[in-house]
Amino acid sequence: MQLKDLNKWNRSLPNTAKMPVLFLGHGSPMNAIEENEFVSEFKKLGRALATPRAILCISAHWETRGTFITAMEHPQTIHDFGGFPQSLFDVQYPAPGSPQLALETQELVKSTNVHLDDKWGLDHGSWSVIKHMYPEANVPVVQMSIDYTKPAQYHYDLAKELAALRNKGVLIVGSGNMIHNLRRVAWDKLNTPFAYDWALEAREKMNTAILTHDHQTLIDFKKQGAAFDLSIPTPEHYLPLIYTLALQDDQDEVQLFNDEPLGGSLSMTSLKIA
Repeated sequence: MQLKDLNKWNRSLPNTAKMPVLFLGHGSPMNAIEENEFVSEFKKLGRALATPRAILCISAHWETRGTFITAMEHPQTIHDFGGFPQSLFDVQYPAPGSPQLALETQELVKSTNVHLDDKWGLDHGSWSVIKHMYPEANVPVVQMSIDYTKPAQYHYDLAKELAALRNKGVLIVGSGNMIHNLRRVAWDKLNTPFAYDWALEAREKMNTAILTHDHQTLIDFKKQGAAFDLSIPTPEHYLPLIYTLALQDDQDEVQLFNDEPLGGSLSMTSLKIA
């Protein structure tokens, strides 16, 4: 598609009511095939939201040098994990892609080059939660990668450039986990709402900052002390939250859900901004 065709396509899409923005704590890949309280909330959310024209997902599981966006018509379902039952590997989520949305996103972002990708697809950070919201796989999905070389402020500023998509019927989803330290997981308590003291401290501070629109504290997560350091040993699962928060405007309210700790050092906390 040429730029003139993209502009024509963009003009053909009337503005819609402003779409919400989501951050979804995706947790274990097994959530894709299990029935639990978290999955129930994802399903309820899908029923409650207006059906989007397309979904743009920023997943913790696609880290790149530079920023990329999937631009194929038919993205593959990526099973980017090991050691799980065959039934999980058998799952396919055949949602179409949207080369048009990829091109429009590329055009919107001025702060960096967004590269079109035809090799990645949909990793479990996206399909394991989106499949519960839209089980018929009838909504086009594209993924934007996380440039692992850049700090949180860079990602926050980049995400702000995507704001116009909310008025074009695009649902923007960040998928990760706010607290995600696999090395500290209490595996014997993985299915119980248990958290270490440092995880509880970080969760409380994160939630307060989210609800009071204190984004700078969350952007500066490396300055928040030991509880944050233990909760975010690596940033890839945390940064999708930064993309979601950047798209909040002065009229939006924030709703937390699935706000439960697991296994001592994980949190399923999710949020809806609308």
